[in-house]
Amino acid sequence: RWAFYGNRYIASNSMSLFTILSSLRRASLIVHRYSVRSFQDSVMVSGKVNSQDFQQLLTPELTRLGSIFQKHGYQLRLVGGVVRDLLLGNKPKDIDLATECTPENMVKIFLQENIKYIPTGLQHGTITAHINLTDFEITTLRIDRITDGRHAVVDFTTDWVVDAERRDLTINAMSLEFDGTLYDYFDGQRHLKERKVLFVGNPVTRIKEDYLRILRYFRFYGRIVPEADQHDPATLEAIRNTAVGLQGISAERIRDEMCKIIVGNYAPHLVDVICRLGVAEHIGLPQNLDHKELSVVWERSRTLPVHPVTLLTSLLDNVEATWVLMQRWRFSNNETKLAKFVATHRGKAKDPTTTIKYFQDLLVDRKPLELVTEVLHYSGQGEMAKQLQQWQVPSCPINGGHLKKVGIGPGPQFGRILKELTEKWKESYFTMTKEELIQEALKYTTT
Repeated sequence: RWAFYGNRYIASNSMSLFTILSSLRRASLIVHRYSVRSFQDSVMVSGKVNSQDFQQLLTPELTRLGSIFQKHGYQLRLVGGVVRDLLLGNKPKDIDLATECTPENMVKIFLQENIKYIPTGLQHGTITAHINLTDFEITTLRIDRITDGRHAVVDFTTDWVVDAERRDLTINAMSLEFDGTLYDYFDGQRHLKERKVLFVGNPVTRIKEDYLRILRYFRFYGRIVPEADQHDPATLEAIRNTAVGLQGISAERIRDEMCKIIVGNYAPHLVDVICRLGVAEHIGLPQNLDHKELSVVWERSRTLPVHPVTLLTSLLDNVEATWVLMQRWRFSNNETKLAKFVATHRGKAKDPTTTIKYFQDLLVDRKPLELVTEVLHYSGQGEMAKQLQQWQVPSCPINGGHLKKVGIGPGPQFGRILKELTEKWKESYFTMTKEELIQEALKYTTT
């Protein structure tokens, strides 16, 4: 029997054959497993990868790991993002590995080969091997048996195609052997060349397996596609029809994806699409977002480093709305402080009459330099931010001890007088001396 997968015909009875082979003794299993794999994958081999980045990826530790799996009759392949990045000519940041070997058998192999391991997520088939201070996360091929759009109960499989079919996007569904052989079951390589972002198979089915894939689609669109607004209509319709499922996704996962989207390519366009498709209301974004402000600030962020929280703040028109979103998406205390600070001071930063003195005063008042810098970057004032970073923050030459010496004792007026004297010093552009401020203090003793 034959089945149709991603424009390619493959043998669909390979799973049952693997099941039969699993009952045979190991020596026979090794021979037949690879002969079946060769038959199944022969029509899906998409060439060789031999780039410098790929060769650098094959460290002695990784090569040893691959040899160990081969010795015991199993394949070990690079999968997912690492393959995509190599094909794009980018240096991979992370390495994900997959094998048809079950977690139980991996443990036996690692013990036999004296390899340290961590049972990272056995229920999902993931084990981390530790070789020479390097960790390698390895996951058994699997298929989702039960899924609620957030979590999945999986069964293990020996079928590379079935495992690839459960992945989100075609560009993330490829795998790569250590000899450079590329396996592409759903035209991911072609979609990369054409700069397309498409779900594997039916987009509705893929999204319902994990609704966060809606936001992952937008994130990868910004990374892959060369222009805004070149979406596949069927994909957008699938997103519109499934967006309500995002209500069941944790705030932290939504936050992390939105932070990646907001700093990526076409962020203003993508946020607009997210709103038009009805996604925004299901992820906690309020109505009446300031799309124009986001466009302006995001454009500046292409030349000035702007924090994702700052870009999100540009969508909101007041401090209260900013605080609500920070709480809803469970940002850290420091990130919440940043958002509130930007929302509070951005108006002055955008005012063309505001001078550097305003921001110097903030630093004198012990506001963190990184927060003040973020406000200036929000308003596109990179040069002023550089000046502040080089400015030596002065200290007010008068303190409470000086007030006591001239006869101003503790009481309700004490703090008020000290604050007024500090303001006078700031108004003098930090030039008033201690003696001059003491003379000002003496005026309070005569009133």
